[in-house]
Amino acid sequence: MADPVLAPRSPFVGLVVTWAFAAVGAILIGVVAPDDRLMTWYAIGFGICVLLSFAVQLFRGETRGFILRVSAGSLGALLVMGIVSAGFGIAALFGA
Repeated sequence: MADPVLAPRSPFVGLVVTWAFAAVGAILIGVVAPDDRLMTWYAIGFGICVLLSFAVQLFRGETRGFILRVSAGSLGALLVMGIVSAGFGIAALFGA
């Protein structure tokens, strides 16, 4: 008797987890980090997001499309962190 084929899990859950972590991390970095070390902390936060994206996709257990999902998670995290940091930069520019 053959094992039933299970439907693959949605890849968007892993992407959303990574992107949400990037948003929360970028906001925390923007609020807590000192101004002279801000970009260093954003780079560290992005590195953690890349590792998280890799770990989430490994946990998913699907080999097909692995590189595409990891790169989409990493690129999305980069965009989210860039948008949040741009928001903090504009707020600092206008003295908010």
